[in-house]
Order: sequence, then C-alpha cells, then structure tokens
Amino acid sequence: MDYPALERAARREAAAELMRHAASELEQVISGRRALRAVRHPLGFICLPILRDGTRGVCVHVFGVSGVSGASGVSGVSGVLEVRGPSERPGTPEPAPTVSQVHSHSWDLTSTVLYGRVGNRRMGVYEETEKPTHRVFEVHSDPSGVDELRPTERLVSCLSGAEQTSVRGQTYALPAGEFHTTVVPDGRPTATLVLGRTLPGRADLSLGPLRAPGHRMVRRMCDATQTASIAQAAVRRIHDPEPEPPA
Repeated sequence: MDYPALERAARREAAAELMRHAASELEQVISGRRALRAVRHPLGFICLPILRDGTRGVCVHVFGVSGVSGASGVSGVSGVLEVRGPSERPGTPEPAPTVSQVHSHSWDLTSTVLYGRVGNRRMGVYEETEKPTHRVFEVHSDPSGVDELRPTERLVSCLSGAEQTSVRGQTYALPAGEFHTTVVPDGRPTATLVLGRTLPGRADLSLGPLRAPGHRMVRRMCDATQTASIAQAAVRRIHDPEPEPPA
C-alpha cells in the first residue's frame, strides 16, 4: 500500500479513490491473501489494521458490528479484559477502572467515511487544580495487545465543544493532542478509512475519574472467520450503501 498516495488522495478529498483502496484491501482479507486479524478496540469499534510502517499506519474502523456493545461510541466496551493494577491492595474500595470516551491521539488523524456517518465532538480540556472534573491518563499500548492506562499528575476540567458530523465520502482531520469523543448516531453501521502519522514526543491520552487507579486492558482479536465476515459486510456496504436518513 502506498501511504503517501493515500495521504494525497485524502487531502484532495478523492473519496472514490480512497473507497477503491479500502475495498481492495478488505477483499484481500476476505480471500485470505491478507492474514491480518480484526481487533476489538476499547472504544467500542472493530479495527482492521491494514498497514503498519514505522510512524505511519492505515486502518479500517467498523462501527455497529453485531455483537459488539458500545459500537455507537456512547457507552460500553466489548472484547476487552480489564486487569487490576499491581499497586492495588485487595479489598481497597477504589473506583472501578473505566475507559473514557474523551481522548487524544499521539498521531495526526485523517479519516474518510466509507459508509454511514460519524460525529466528532471536540472537547475543551483545561488545567484545573481547585475543582477538577477529571484526571489525565497516559495510554501505553504494547504490540501484544495490552493497553496500560497510567494516571498522571494532571488535573483538568472538561467542557463539551462543537460537534462535526461527516457522512459517506467526506474526509475529516483531527490533529495530535486534540481531545475529542466520537459518536455514531443511532449505532448505524459505519466504517472509516483512517490514516495516522505519529508525532515524536507525543502520548495517547484519556480522561478518567480523579481517583481511578492505573489499570491494564487486553484487546481481543477476532479469529479468521470473524475477520473475513466483518470485512465482507464492510465491502458490501461500500459498494451498496444503505440510504442515509434525513439530517
């Protein structure tokens, strides 16, 4: 896959070209020519990692897959095993670990909607020591599929900002470090082609409760049959999308 070519196509908002690339890669997964496995993401969608090349990556994110709770991006986590942190003492009454929907990436994101619609709400996050609402957590992801959420000293307040809704064929961008939350209206089947370029010195961040401890989560991979089924449904919808409801 030619990442620079995809990046140029995204800048031109060449939706048809990007959809052809996405469908072609997914068809290779269906036929077995690509041996990748879909991953159930803590934020409630399915990720098909098409390319990993140093600081660059390409994924197809699929929302609203049957059997995956929280796919609307509103609540719930599926396919994720939460593990208590090693510093916790048995019997200590502490808040349960949570996965916040409000997060920021260590990488610049450019995403094209392949079908469905996606809403991204930008969040205002401000340093606040007297009456904070959240603590900032760093998310450290291991290639083995373990995400470790480490509490930082940063206490902040969080205010909801403007929401941008993108539909089939539209491209949107989120710069590294911008806090946001992603919502899929009514849990409708939706997929996006995501291009990411990691920036040096940045960390993935998430907001969590003030007293929540550090904890780990294990992402669960789909098997070959599940992955092919997800890819097949996505290709079908790329080629024959359902009518969009009135805005």
